[in-house]
Amino acid sequence: MSAAETLDRDLLRRFPLPDHPEESSKEDRGRLLVIAGSRELPGAAYLAGIAALRAGAGKLQIATARSIAVQLGVAVPEARVIGHEETEEGCVDPGSIGPIVEWAKAAQAVMIGCGLQHGPPLEKLLDALLDCGADLPLVLDAAVLGCLAPRAETLRAWSGGAVMLPHAGEMARLLGCAREEVEADPGAAARRAAATYGAVAVVKGPFTHIVAPDGRAFRFKGGGVGLATSGSGDTLAGIVGGLCARGADPLAAALWGVYVHGEAGRILTERVGRIGFLAREILALIPGILQSA
Repeated sequence: MSAAETLDRDLLRRFPLPDHPEESSKEDRGRLLVIAGSRELPGAAYLAGIAALRAGAGKLQIATARSIAVQLGVAVPEARVIGHEETEEGCVDPGSIGPIVEWAKAAQAVMIGCGLQHGPPLEKLLDALLDCGADLPLVLDAAVLGCLAPRAETLRAWSGGAVMLPHAGEMARLLGCAREEVEADPGAAARRAAATYGAVAVVKGPFTHIVAPDGRAFRFKGGGVGLATSGSGDTLAGIVGGLCARGADPLAAALWGVYVHGEAGRILTERVGRIGFLAREILALIPGILQSA
């Protein structure tokens, strides 16, 4: 088992992002479908979607609850917002699953989970997505992580690759262990998850650990405690999703996403304060960090 490498600018040079020359179009930078948001958590879809565009995705589509679709479309005029029906609990209505999956099959990457509600409808949506035969990267976060444990074999068989973005509590549920065990050795937890699920596993924390399914491991120190704030994870998921839509493979997208997210935290710590900056303030910093890295 190899030791974890330090994630910094020098390491990123080994994982270059797709080049987009001046004559390229938005089609060349790919279409990301963000399946996110609910009537209680509309901001999650907003943060993830804007982060994806700031990371360079050419087209953004957001599948979200019909009750917030118009408002979200006004807030994110750059996106095509696809409203789906909801259950009384605020979950995706099963009758909307088929159309959402068709949108997913036409995308270059799919990010799912931010702001969604737990429950059987979400499990049915995930099953339909994993069974659709598409060949594209999946970025899995928040509520959808709670559905993965019984579907490890199915996710390992997903040909497009995937990135999982759990915090310690979510990772504990993925591995069926105590949160304290993950916090004691997050690198080992990430290795177990990457091997179990066949996905790039990211464990967020003071040190963020990234492990590929083949065992390559990386560790990032940076960003600061201020990144532990509402909506911060949604922005990270959006960055990773946007980079996947551009054509980055899941590992490269995860490495760049963690680095950019952390650098934004460092900059905001200096400009705003160690604690108290907002997740939305990360968004405008993304393009500049990508360009300077």
